[in-house]
Amino acid sequence: MLICDSHFSAIDFESAGAERGKTDTPIQIGIACWSVEKGHTDAYTSYLHTTQPILWSAQKVHGITVDHLTNAPTLLSLWPEIKLRLGGAIVVAHGKGTEKKFLRAFPGHGFGPWIDTLLLARTAWPELSSHSLGALCKKFELTENIQQRVPEKSWHDALFDTVASLVLLEHLIDQFDLTKQPLDLLLHPDTSIWHQSRRS
Repeated sequence: MLICDSHFSAIDFESAGAERGKTDTPIQIGIACWSVEKGHTDAYTSYLHTTQPILWSAQKVHGITVDHLTNAPTLLSLWPEIKLRLGGAIVVAHGKGTEKKFLRAFPGHGFGPWIDTLLLARTAWPELSSHSLGALCKKFELTENIQQRVPEKSWHDALFDTVASLVLLEHLIDQFDLTKQPLDLLLHPDTSIWHQSRRS
């Protein structure tokens, strides 16, 4: 399959933060889709019910309080929405460990293959001092593009970060002229091929 024929769905979770001896729990989900043919589509976000308190350290990062979670659905109840958007897609996340961990709530869900834009960025631009999503989007002047797609939101909002990972992926594909290359170049990047194609 070529990259231009692929459908990408990105996902991001914000969490309550893990107290010592307890498992962390998601409190917000964001999903968005992108393809070369259709562009950015199907943005979806929801707060998530939890019985755990939101740690102050986590709240300082994302600003989510218990008031935001009033009448929020459980993650399990959103299975139809999640399956609709992730099923059959190439799943994208920036630092995929957290997202894969929370999706274990659905045993045998079968989502994937996965693309981690953090790992891709480290491969594509090893010379950069930071490969955080925010630093990369600032470096490549992508933040305004993201803000236009997700108005009234900012970093560490699950939908904002989800869209940011797709905008970054789109930029990477364009800069290395990968649109008509096999999808495998993203799944198993060969830096020698990438840098031969890199736009000046």
